[in-house]
Amino acid sequence: MKTNHSPKKINVITMGCSKNLVDSEKLMGQLKYNRLEVTHEASEKTDYVVINTCGFIQDAKEESIDTIFNFIQAKKAGLIEKLYVMGCLSERYLDELKTELVEVDGVYGVHSLKEIVEELGADYKNELIGERLITTPSHYAYLKVSEGCDRSCSFCAIPLIRGKHISIPMEDLLTEATKLSNSGVTELILIAQDLTFYGVDLYSKKMLGTLLDKLSSIPGIEWIRLHYTYPTQFPDDVLQLMRDRSNICHYMDIPLQHISNRILKSMKRGHTADTTRELIQKFRSFVPDINIRTTLIVGYPGETEEEFNELLDFVKESKFDRLGAFTYSPEENTGAFKLKDNIHQDAKYERLNKLMEVQEQISLEKNQARIGNIYKVLIDRKEGDFYIGRTEYDSPEVDNEVIIESKRRLKVGQFYSAKITEAESFDLKAELV
Repeated sequence: MKTNHSPKKINVITMGCSKNLVDSEKLMGQLKYNRLEVTHEASEKTDYVVINTCGFIQDAKEESIDTIFNFIQAKKAGLIEKLYVMGCLSERYLDELKTELVEVDGVYGVHSLKEIVEELGADYKNELIGERLITTPSHYAYLKVSEGCDRSCSFCAIPLIRGKHISIPMEDLLTEATKLSNSGVTELILIAQDLTFYGVDLYSKKMLGTLLDKLSSIPGIEWIRLHYTYPTQFPDDVLQLMRDRSNICHYMDIPLQHISNRILKSMKRGHTADTTRELIQKFRSFVPDINIRTTLIVGYPGETEEEFNELLDFVKESKFDRLGAFTYSPEENTGAFKLKDNIHQDAKYERLNKLMEVQEQISLEKNQARIGNIYKVLIDRKEGDFYIGRTEYDSPEVDNEVIIESKRRLKVGQFYSAKITEAESFDLKAELV
């Protein structure tokens, strides 16, 4: 039920991943449609604050809790009227947060969009398919194709938080993507907890390839990027489309987590060292210039020095273009939580640093090999005298950037041809051609 009093301005704070960001954008779209003034992570004073929390790993949970307490203090000081909490952390610890955070005016889980919209004084509109208030730069946007996950990875709490895999109907996604394109978005970044599983629940088979085929035909979409694919039973038609369609970026984000067979089995990943290597080879065979981003975990319970060195050798051998790594974080009610977390945190960080040092050198060598080459670069922003952009091989926020110094005025959100002139480990410098 819509409340009688509507706030003058609502500030939405987003913690965690891009999937959370899309949830915030959909909330903001509902509020905007109701003629409420809404901002994202604003620095100015607002009446209400909504914190969209992350509950994935310990560091993220602590950051969310710290943010909540900071705004509780702001409320006590009279700087805001009301404070609401939503998202993954509150879904996972709903009862505890309601009991302990008495200063918070409402706590909502990940599936309570209608309830929080109405609590904020608005009417929830079911017909607003694809309506979002984009918080990214206006030329790119995330497209979340499914919710939840059917995998049972032993270290991951996402299925406990988000539930089972639920694909968004293809017609809804095409409607949303068309609206985004009409608003000026030229780059779509497809996201899900398990992108390659898209469609199984709705169409009884994997439909990511079919979705890509239709998305790549939408006028105005110049880049389509894939995030969070899964390594088991990877659909070959996706690789064929990537090879054949000029607007599907030669970029693959595929978290592999480890290479030791024993650890992969304990993680319940469903792939082995051999099938992992075969898949990487298949990627590079189908799309020779593909850039692969992966994520790895170090310090998993019982990980020996030999198993860590096996992982280190795998990184040296595979030469991933982009790599992120995390230290293992025990999460309640997951399979691995029952295992003894017997590796000291200092040892975990030591392994993490050693791994990233190897990757930094690989990244430097790969970037140096790009010197003299010409690439299509999308300009994301201007900083001082420099324009900052990306090639199709780089995703925003997490990957390399191309730095261009130009006396010519460039337009943010436009594509330009640029020649690489210098290279560092994680940045490239270029000049317009």
